[in-house]
Amino acid sequence: MALSPNTTDRTRLDQARLLSSRLPDLLVAARRIATNVMMGVHGRRRAGPGETFWQFRPYMAGEPAKRIDWRRSARDHHLYVREREWEAAQTVWIWPDLTPSMAFRSQLSQTTKIDRAVVLGLALADMLARGGERIGVPALMEPRIGQDTAERFAVALLKAEPVEWPPTLRLARFADVVVLSDCLSPIEDLKDRLQKISAQGARLHILQILDPAEETFPYDGRLEFRDPETGGTWLAERAGGLKERYQNRLTAHREELATMARRAGYSFAVHHTDRPAAEGLLFLHGQLSAGHGARALSA
Repeated sequence: MALSPNTTDRTRLDQARLLSSRLPDLLVAARRIATNVMMGVHGRRRAGPGETFWQFRPYMAGEPAKRIDWRRSARDHHLYVREREWEAAQTVWIWPDLTPSMAFRSQLSQTTKIDRAVVLGLALADMLARGGERIGVPALMEPRIGQDTAERFAVALLKAEPVEWPPTLRLARFADVVVLSDCLSPIEDLKDRLQKISAQGARLHILQILDPAEETFPYDGRLEFRDPETGGTWLAERAGGLKERYQNRLTAHREELATMARRAGYSFAVHHTDRPAAEGLLFLHGQLSAGHGARALSA
C-alpha cells in the first residue's frame, strides 16, 4: 500500500527533524575523520604560481636566477629554489543522498547509510576547504572558499530535498561532482544522469554506500519487505530462496554502473557502513587529487 501524500510529507518532515538533531554530532565526527585522514596524506598541494611557501628544492640549470633563495643556499653552499604552492582553487560540488532508502540500517552495522553519507560529505568539505578549494552543494550553497565550509554545508543540508541525485545545474568545465548515494535507482535513470554531467565536461566521483546486509542478504523464513520510498510492502514466504537471484541482480546493477562510469572517465567505488568512514574519505580524496581517471573498487 503506497503512502498518501500527507503521510509522505509527514515522513519527510520527521526525517528532516531527525537529521537536524543529529547534525552537531555528525559534524564533530566528520571533523575528527578529516583531521585523521589529513595527517596521513600530503594533501592536494602542487607546485605552481602562488604566494604560499611549499618547499625548497635544488636549483636546475636554465632557471631564472631570481628564483634562487640565497639565504637558504648559503647554509650548505648549494643553490636552492623556494617553490611555492599552486593556488588555483578548484570547484567541488558535494551531494549526499537524503532519500528514505538511505535511512536503512541492519544489525550488521552501527550506522545508517544516510549518516555515513552526511559524515563523509562534511568531512570531505572540511578537508578540501582547509586546502583552499571552493565547495558547493547543488541548489543549496554556492561554491566558496572558507574555513567555515563544513558548518555552512551542514546548514544547507537542512534545506535539502530528499532526492538521490543532485539537481541539474550549470557546471564549470573540469569542476568535480561528488555523489554519496546507494545508487539503487533504475540503471536507465542513472545513465541519463551521468550523460548530463558528462555533456558539461565535469568530473564525477560516485561512492555507492551500502549496508552490509544489502550485500549478504542474511534473511530467511517468512518476511515482509517494505519499500522505504513508497511505503509499499511485499510478503516473502521463504526469503532465503531469493538470496541468489537478489545478489545476482545487485551485482549486475553495480557492474553496469561501474562500466558506465569508467567509459565516461569517472571514478566509482563501493563503501559499506560497517567499514571505517576514513576508507571512503581516502578514496574520494585520492580521486580528487588525481583529477581525471577512473577505477572501480571497494572503499
